[in-house]
Amino acid sequence: GDYKDTAVAIARDLGMMENENAVLTGTQLDMIGDEELKEKVRETSVYARVSLEHKVRIVDALKKNNHIAAMTGDGVNDAMALKRADIGVSMGITGTDVAKGTADMVLMDDNFATIVSAVEEGRIIFSNIRKFVFFLLSCNVGEILIVFLSILLQLPVPLLPIQLLWLNLVTDSFPALALGTEKGEPDIMKVKRRNIKEPIINNAMFVGIAIQSIALTLAVLLAFNWALREYNGDLLIARTVAFTTLILAELIRAYSCRSERYSLFKLGVFTNRIMVIATFVSFVLLLLVIYVPFLQPIFKTYPLSIKDWSEIILYCIIPLLAGEINKLFVNKLLYRHKERTA
Repeated sequence: GDYKDTAVAIARDLGMMENENAVLTGTQLDMIGDEELKEKVRETSVYARVSLEHKVRIVDALKKNNHIAAMTGDGVNDAMALKRADIGVSMGITGTDVAKGTADMVLMDDNFATIVSAVEEGRIIFSNIRKFVFFLLSCNVGEILIVFLSILLQLPVPLLPIQLLWLNLVTDSFPALALGTEKGEPDIMKVKRRNIKEPIINNAMFVGIAIQSIALTLAVLLAFNWALREYNGDLLIARTVAFTTLILAELIRAYSCRSERYSLFKLGVFTNRIMVIATFVSFVLLLLVIYVPFLQPIFKTYPLSIKDWSEIILYCIIPLLAGEINKLFVNKLLYRHKERTA
């Protein structure tokens, strides 16, 4: 609403524009068409003395350039632009009822810094949803591959239905829920915004799911094969080894799933307290299933020895290593390509 010189001075003090950035006034907007405005908004940082119609045209022009347009306002005359924008933000204290009713977001403290906090929280929530989906899908695909390949290779099935049910209902659930409590990666506000049309399961996640599923399958089948050879084909022991290997592998790699880009060791193993509790509870429940006598017939398990555990730990590290290597190479290449094409 300010005059041009005042608006420019304020914008420069706030670091919102450089000398080369253009400025448009309401009078100038009246003199140009929508197609010309579409080109102008690419280099314009400040609009001064604009009317209700001008605000709507500016929002539309930004959206035509595939930008995400946000509009903040508090008056009745802002309602149309608030509605037209991708996200309308209204003032909660000074805003009119019309503006608040039209907006997608209401700032209860009228503080613009709250918008930044909301964007950060939104990014964290979306990132955690991706981690949750990635972890569960890779677990389930891995379990399917284990059963499918064992049948294909004419091996005894390594996992029984009751064991798979335990995996899905108990083992996978606690770490997956813990992933939803991640605080967010250190540079989450510096990452380029995602394409609004990009699905949750993008190319990077497809690659990660494939790698993790194969790694899980390899670890379990190798452990199962070792147990069959070590115990002369005893299926009870071999299945217990396979069952334990899969659970332990999923619990360990849950820590790697806490970030799509950062190494587990950079994040810190114990920085997510809820994850530590979740994996500990799942591990204790696993021990009960293996060593409590009245549970053994139900889940078809056998009390494992120290020797068995030493072999299991070696195999269950495979998915963790695969996940960390995937971050270092595959994801790095995909994110670089994404940044070049953004």
